[in-house]
Amino acid sequence: MMNRRTLGHAALCATAVAWLGLPLSALAADEAPDALVKRLSADVLEKIRTDKNLKAGDINRVISLVDRDILPHVNFRRMTAAAVGPGWRQATPEQQGRLQEEFKTLLVRTYSGALNQVNTNVSINVKPLRAQPQDKDVLVRTEILGRGDPIQLDYRLEKTPGEGAGWKIYNLNVMGVWLVDTYRSQFAQEINAKGVDGLIEALAARNKANAGSGGKAS
Repeated sequence: MMNRRTLGHAALCATAVAWLGLPLSALAADEAPDALVKRLSADVLEKIRTDKNLKAGDINRVISLVDRDILPHVNFRRMTAAAVGPGWRQATPEQQGRLQEEFKTLLVRTYSGALNQVNTNVSINVKPLRAQPQDKDVLVRTEILGRGDPIQLDYRLEKTPGEGAGWKIYNLNVMGVWLVDTYRSQFAQEINAKGVDGLIEALAARNKANAGSGGKAS
């Protein structure tokens, strides 16, 4: 499991680049995934540098950005289903909706607390994309460059057809640890012990406790 220090230093300045930099305009369906990641990374760094409330980790500001700018460009249903694992198929549509909402809240509160760690010296290096033009699922590898050693941040994206077509993020790898995998083992324990409703209750309780501690994840 990724510990709090790793999350605090790496995920919050790195994963924020993935979650908080998405623009209001629809992404071009033909935009290459590595070009998309490069553009989004530049956008979020500029937002953090210029928005004092966002940089301070204002939870309401972060939630607003997630709902308005981010979720339309992330396959969050797939991300939540992968984190929940086999228990997802056992869940009713209502339970799946609750799981997505509580998981979103958990991620937002986890990654909002240290945005002020992002400084003006941070930059993004997007590595050459190893993919074929016909690929529908790709890995985009990046590094966060700043003080200290580079921070690995990799993105899994899938290309979606139809309305809203384009590349959508569905998993993140921070310093060798995939976000979905980090939570899957925790969620499996809750489901095995208390079922899907037990996991929902545990997530809700954790989010309530985090809210009471000023938005910092426990």
